[in-house]
Amino acid sequence: MAAKERKGLPPGNLTQDSERPGRIICAAVNGAISRGFVVGREVLVGSIPGIVVGYNIASFGPFVGNAFPLVVRTALGVTKCSMDEVSLA
Repeated sequence: MAAKERKGLPPGNLTQDSERPGRIICAAVNGAISRGFVVGREVLVGSIPGIVVGYNIASFGPFVGNAFPLVVRTALGVTKCSMDEVSLA
């Protein structure tokens, strides 16, 4: 029995032929910083208060840094967030 050939990537992943995924992630993180989402800043994830604790630099997996550049700590735990999910408090 032969293994199935895997085609494509799950949603949110960078393409395998990206020559420099770090540049894409760096641009997303710099965009977040320029919009005021710096480490220590109080934010709202929806209606839940939190604090920016870092930046997501992952280039693989379901939560890659270009789509989810912020790492936020809330009372519910730590999460990776997109810019659409977070607002300044």
